[in-house]
Parts: sequence; C-alpha cells; structure tokens
Amino acid sequence: MGAKKNFVLDTNVILHDYKCIYNFQENDIYLPIVVLEELDKFKKGNEQINYNAREFVRELDSLSNSDELFKDGVDLGIGLGKLFVVTNPDYPEIIAKSFSEKTPDHRILAVVHSLSEKKKKQKSILVSKDVNLRMKAKSLGMEAEDYITDKVTNVDIFDKEQETFCDIDPALIDQLYSSPAGIPLKEFNLNVPIEPNDCFILKSDRSSVMARYNAATQMVMKVKKEKAFGIEGRNAEQAFAIDALLNEEVKLVAVTGRAGTGKTLLALAAALHQHEKYKQILLARPIVAMSNKDLGFLPGDEKQKVAPYMQPLFDNLNVIKHQFGPNSRELRLLDDMQKNEQLVIEALAFIRGRSLSDTYLIVDEAQNLTPHEVKTIITRAGEGCKIVFTGDVQQIDTPYLDMQSNGLVYMIDKMKGQELFAHVNLIKGERSKLSELASQLL
Repeated sequence: MGAKKNFVLDTNVILHDYKCIYNFQENDIYLPIVVLEELDKFKKGNEQINYNAREFVRELDSLSNSDELFKDGVDLGIGLGKLFVVTNPDYPEIIAKSFSEKTPDHRILAVVHSLSEKKKKQKSILVSKDVNLRMKAKSLGMEAEDYITDKVTNVDIFDKEQETFCDIDPALIDQLYSSPAGIPLKEFNLNVPIEPNDCFILKSDRSSVMARYNAATQMVMKVKKEKAFGIEGRNAEQAFAIDALLNEEVKLVAVTGRAGTGKTLLALAAALHQHEKYKQILLARPIVAMSNKDLGFLPGDEKQKVAPYMQPLFDNLNVIKHQFGPNSRELRLLDDMQKNEQLVIEALAFIRGRSLSDTYLIVDEAQNLTPHEVKTIITRAGEGCKIVFTGDVQQIDTPYLDMQSNGLVYMIDKMKGQELFAHVNLIKGERSKLSELASQLL
C-alpha cells in the first residue's frame, strides 16, 4: 500500500460515473463546491448524465447527516478514505495571473493548489476527463490524471478482420459441410485461444468454410450465408454478424465497424426476421447534442425535437422497405408493426424504466455511452430479451469518452468469453464508389 493521496474530482468524472467516489481505495476525495454548483445545472433532463447528477446528489445527501462533510470529512466505508466538500478555497495569484477569468475550471485548480500547499507530505491530484483542464493543471506544476477505472487497454481488436486459419485438412472441411452438429474444436489443432461464439474462416488447399465455435457443445459449426428480412450479407464478416444476430442462444451481441459496414441495417433486418418471437422490437440511440446545446434549444414537441437524431435509424428501415414491392406482405407487416408499436424507433432516454421482457433491443451508436449506461441497459433485460449494441469505436461524439473508456468497448472487454455473448467486428463493408473516392480525400 502506497502513501495516502488526495484526489480532487472534476464535475465530468461524476457525470461519467456517479459511484466514482468509491473507486479511490484508501485515498481521500475532495469536491470543490463549484462542482456541486455545476451538478445542479444537470439535474433536470432525461439523459444519463442527468440521471447521474441526481443519483450523486442523493448519494451525497445520504452521507452528510451533519456538517462533517465540510469540516472533518465523511468516511466512505471500510478500506476507503474520506470525502470532503471544499467551500471557500483560496484563489492563488499563480492561477489569477495564468488565466484571466475565474471560471469553474480555474476554481477547481485553486482547490488542487490549496491542497498541495496545505498537505505537502501527500500528493494532491486532479482527476478530470477534460484533457484541456489536465493540461492547464500540468502547466502550473500540478498532478492530473484521467479517470481510468473503466478504461480498456486492448483495443487493437477493432482493427482486425475475423481470423483465417490456413492449411486445414480438406477432409475436415468436407465433413463440416455435411455435419449439422459440427466437429469438435480439438480436431482442428488451431493452437490459438478460441472464445465462445468466435467466428473464423477455415481454409485448405482446395476449399474453405465459414465457421463459429459453440462453447456449450465444444463444437465448430458451419456458418450459413442466410438472408434476414430481405437483407443478405455480402461478405464473410456480414454473414457472421447475421449468424450471431439470428442465434437464439446468444442474448447479447456487439457489432462494431466504421460507417458503411452495415451494422445497424443487419441488426434491424435480423430483428424483423424474428418478429414473431418477440413482443416488441426497439431501435434506439443516444442523443448527442450539437454545439453543446440540449434538446430544449430545438423547436417542437418531444418527438419533433429528437426526429433529426433518429433519422439515420429511419433511413435503415427505409432501405429494408425498398427490398419489397408496394403491395407486398412484408411492407404491410412493417406498417402494422409501427402502428401497433411492435416496432419502435426512438431516443434511448425515452426507454428508461420500460420493461424489456420478450424484446429485441438494438442500441445504435453505443460508443457514445458510458460503461455505467451500458451496464444499466443490460440489467433491464428480462425473460426472452435480446440486446444488440452497434457502434463505431473510432467515431465518438461525446467530449469525455475515448476509444478506451466508452461503454461499448468496456462491455465487449468484460463479456468476452461468455457463452451468451458474441462480438463481430466489420472491416470491409460494402461502400459505394463515391464514398470510397471521398475516403481518399481524408
């Protein structure tokens, strides 16, 4: 156990994880009063950060039965340090000279500086998800860190295609084509770890086969190239995605890949293909406001405000609709499902508290969720529920998440090896010639 430290928390850490104060072991935590002032602005609203702000304030209220929180600190529990709220910090000259405005960020820096001066035998460290604020702190000689409790280190998997194993015995591949039950994994001598529901290609000198590992039976199964509600995978990895999305034994699926790889389209098509097995299909995405302005700035009622954010989801539905004729049974079915709310497309915030029993839930743009948000969604799954997360981990639109700390990556890392989970990473996609030309300009 090292020397005890003092951690000063920025507002964005709490909005990221309202339980964060319990993740600093025996070290003490300091909350500048300006952080509580900023949290107050976030209490109203339907987004996860609004929920986190409210929950943290409730947590703080349960800890502060007296004025100890502002004087001697409150014990956070066995093996944990104390929590303090700093109400009247000095505003040192070094900060006033460096930064002309007395902003909330600079008031937080003042608390770090004050602690460093008063407790010189202990390290005082700013914890913030704001890179700029961390840089400001370091420019003044202060220590600053990101909140890394839920960071994932191994993210190179998102640059890799599915594995291809060469020099496989041709007789084994022939046998796999003719055996619905599959072939024991040990027969292939692949000499690399194979996780449950991993998909890969097996090649011999004269044939190849798409395959998936069924951990429950310890068998390698042939993956068929199936159509889902008019949509067919155009390459091996899209076929793998459809296989996972249609697999009733797999209750949690992550489909990652860049724009144009077909993530959302495949997920929606697979859900519609299985509409008789579910009471409802929910297709949702988090709202990431533009120019740091929330929905209140937009005209119209609730549905009109979120319509621009939901349009890409309706675009995917229209692609599926265009597979069928105007008087087709499938088109009538889709219209009826929307009218009866068996197929619902809306903002993720609006499904909070909704029962997810017998539901096929697709969460699009999941890379813009925090780990806590993803965990919350999964815990809502009831009997007969399947959840699919789709997203591009290299296209994150929220300011305090990155490729290592977003909820989609966190979930994939934690669920790896579970028999009920499958992850398919789409690399190739099927992009138009125009989009390929545009990519050369970047």
